[in-house]
Amino acid sequence: MRLNHGLHLAYCTNIHRGEDWPQTFESLKTDVMAVRERVCPDKPYAIGLRLSDQASRELLAPDELDRFKAWLDEENCYVFTINGFPYGQFHNTRVKEQVYAPDWRTQERLDYTNRLFDILAALVPEGVEGSVSTLPGSFKEFITDDAELEPIYDNLWKCAEHIDGLSQRTGRRLHLGLEPEPLGLFENSEECVRFFAAANQSRPDDDRFNRFIGINYDTCHLAVEYESAKDAIGALKGAGIFISKLHLSSALKVKPTPETLAALKAFGDDVYLHQVIARKADGSLIRAKDLDIALAEGSAIHAPGIEEWRIHFHIPLHSPATELFDNTSDHLIEVLDLLKDNPALCSHLEMETYTWEVMPGELKNRNVVDQLVGEYEWTLDQLRQRGLG
Repeated sequence: MRLNHGLHLAYCTNIHRGEDWPQTFESLKTDVMAVRERVCPDKPYAIGLRLSDQASRELLAPDELDRFKAWLDEENCYVFTINGFPYGQFHNTRVKEQVYAPDWRTQERLDYTNRLFDILAALVPEGVEGSVSTLPGSFKEFITDDAELEPIYDNLWKCAEHIDGLSQRTGRRLHLGLEPEPLGLFENSEECVRFFAAANQSRPDDDRFNRFIGINYDTCHLAVEYESAKDAIGALKGAGIFISKLHLSSALKVKPTPETLAALKAFGDDVYLHQVIARKADGSLIRAKDLDIALAEGSAIHAPGIEEWRIHFHIPLHSPATELFDNTSDHLIEVLDLLKDNPALCSHLEMETYTWEVMPGELKNRNVVDQLVGEYEWTLDQLRQRGLG
């Protein structure tokens, strides 16, 4: 939906199953429209679209994109952003670290992302920017030699060139957001700055990388890294890196008491990766690849002096803290305060709580439409308090 200061808010439809275009379109016509009816029935409604590789190919079949555009016009809806992080199936199967595959070393990832921009350029309304979010190059474990970084930089440059051409032909401002995530190739602001500097080294007189590629800033991910939003965003801006999109999300935050660690087992699942970062009293960090690894006896993350765990598990934005489980909404609030002070920081806001299907029962105590309406209500209230809604 359109907000003050030229901001746009949507929720990411990766919360719904949709591995091919017919399934994706069906979820738009049912769940998405049911949410829209309750939060924005009479004004243009923004959709944060998630398309798999298969769905993107099917949407570009003859006349299919025109049919979708006609449906958007009929329903008074518009698309301003596409989530291009998960390439393949994202529900009801083991995703884990394979959500990073194929990574930016591959032609498959480049072709898929360029295809998403072709679709977005045809959909985004005049006067509205269009963004696609993607993975942070690769997963740390996938890269065994620095030489493997060169095809990542090369393919991202090719994507920047593609975006440049589309932007010139269509008159639309389009951009790609690389999404730092725990254990991604770059996962915090310091690593982001180093990555962008390295990517620009090969073409020091070409500014297109920093014009068309920025950061998809996920508030859950940067909070799990124990970063202050002011410091992280300040570091990115200082390096000339823009914020392509803000993912509004919240992570679990706990004190690792025996009672809490026992209760955390309910958050383990066989679908998504739930990286854990623990902080010791001296401020040093210890990382575990997944929650089950962190919970295992003898894990290094149980070292003496650990004060806190932060777990990459997206929980509902409106979930209150409990006796055992806190959350990182303070980081999200800090970002919204920065946006209040500078609405030009980023015009794309997207709520992303894709974990609904795997949430423990106490968090999944309503249907998905009620869940999403609750997130809209919480988010819009926070935005209105800051004159943004």
